[in-house]
Amino acid sequence: MLKRFAAYYKPHRFLFLLDMFVAVLASGLSITVPRITHRLLGIHIPARDAKAIGLTLGLILFVYVAGASLTFIRIKWGHIMGVRMETDMRADFFSHLQKLSFRYYDNIKTGHLMSRITGDLENIAEVAHHAPEDLLISLCMVIGSYIFMFLLNPTLAALSLVLLPLILLWGILQGKELKSRFRTVRARIADINAVVENTVQGIREVQSYANENLEITRFQTTNRNFRSAKEAAYDRMARFHSVIGCLRELYYFVIIAGGAWLIYRGAMAPVDLVAFLLYVSIILPPIDRLIGFVEQYSQGAAAFERFLEIMDEEPDIQDCADAVTPASISGRIELQGISFRYEADKDIVLDGIALTIEPGQTVALVGESGAGKSSLVSLLPRFYEPQTGAVLIDGYPVHRLSSHWLRENIGLVQQSPFLFDTSLRENIAYGKPEATEEQIRAAAKLAHILDFIDSLPEGFDTLVGERGVKLSGGQKQRVAIARVFLKDPPILIFDEATSALDSETDALIQASMKALCAGRTSIIIAHRLSTVREADRLYAMKNGRIVEQGSHAELLALNGYYRELYERNLL
Repeated sequence: MLKRFAAYYKPHRFLFLLDMFVAVLASGLSITVPRITHRLLGIHIPARDAKAIGLTLGLILFVYVAGASLTFIRIKWGHIMGVRMETDMRADFFSHLQKLSFRYYDNIKTGHLMSRITGDLENIAEVAHHAPEDLLISLCMVIGSYIFMFLLNPTLAALSLVLLPLILLWGILQGKELKSRFRTVRARIADINAVVENTVQGIREVQSYANENLEITRFQTTNRNFRSAKEAAYDRMARFHSVIGCLRELYYFVIIAGGAWLIYRGAMAPVDLVAFLLYVSIILPPIDRLIGFVEQYSQGAAAFERFLEIMDEEPDIQDCADAVTPASISGRIELQGISFRYEADKDIVLDGIALTIEPGQTVALVGESGAGKSSLVSLLPRFYEPQTGAVLIDGYPVHRLSSHWLRENIGLVQQSPFLFDTSLRENIAYGKPEATEEQIRAAAKLAHILDFIDSLPEGFDTLVGERGVKLSGGQKQRVAIARVFLKDPPILIFDEATSALDSETDALIQASMKALCAGRTSIIIAHRLSTVREADRLYAMKNGRIVEQGSHAELLALNGYYRELYERNLL
């Protein structure tokens, strides 16, 4: 873990070295003050040398001013280094999230991810900046101070040194326990984020069912779990600090008692004890730093482990080393004996699916909800992989194709399209980010949403709200359809793309879809007869299997499952 953490210092090695250099220099200046003061009290004042006294006081003042200047440099550039490392980690984290497949997101709470990318990384950044710096400053000040203390009086220095191993040993032993406790705290914070996000996203459902109290109870339970975890962590932290504080005061007592005994025996001058006490005042803050380092490292290490949990998550959909990127695509699709389930211990969703769609052909998948239609089309862009069988595009197994190339050549409009919390222009241009204004307007016109957009005060600059909350269901679907018009891919998938449209708009979209589908391989999932009857071939699905196939007329003539759907108005 430390090796991977250290790798984030490399791009910022100059700032790291500057921070360390300034830390050492500031530490060196600090430990000269007791030595200078010792000479002032032991030599210059008894000798009544006014000039030497003035120069010595000026030197002490210079050390303080120089130390303050170095502290400014250390704090400013040290924190800048930390925030740059935090930015790098967050960028790596977000990039890795883009690679993870749908199966991962099916089993993770968004709030947990948000906790890692915000709070956890902030803790890590603090450790990145403070940990090496505090450790180095502490070592320099403690070692430097002890060198001078041994020069002053080896007996008292050795006596005081006995307690340091006890302080360090206690810190190391308690550090592991603190790390475990704070890891639990971070997990409980993630749980809170997940509950809040889930409730806010579903606030319309919450209020429409008058379930505010239910959600409050759910949140209070999660919040109590967080409180219990943090109280346990604070309990452990209090024990840690109380023992350290006791050892810290005992350390002071040993110096005073030992010094008093040596002065009483005539083995030490009072001015030497003063210098010793000044060195103790220098040593104790580094010890406090080490205490803080243990606590901070415990939190930061727990946060970095949670960060690595995500970074070490391997996508189950990955390109092979020799992934193919064909120069062109005709759009022939073959499914050969496909069987699929979302999880190994779940029911099978697709069972023995076999079909061929020729280039430029339009096919429709029909069946009741849960028949496996959406699951089937999700295999084409390789969002999931089947357990058995093969999916081929133009004769290439999809696992041999570049995923990026594959998805660039497939346009998908889903029943519940996702709109980003940006403008209408950006949402439509998502299908082709480099599109011109004319192309965006043309796509909107084909999707029959241009007139609506032009009627808005801010037109294409209108913000749609989170998940498109400011638009109706039909408007959101037309924006999604405009995206696909703009993308202009050779393979089209419409998964209930017109389910939220009224009859008049549906008729207009049908005409546009027909024009768009011309010459392209198209798959349509729909429950509207007007949407599917014009397809070149229909596949009726039931319980994950294709039970009938043919044209609309042929399937009606079979007097089978398709006719049942037709007569039950499920088409």
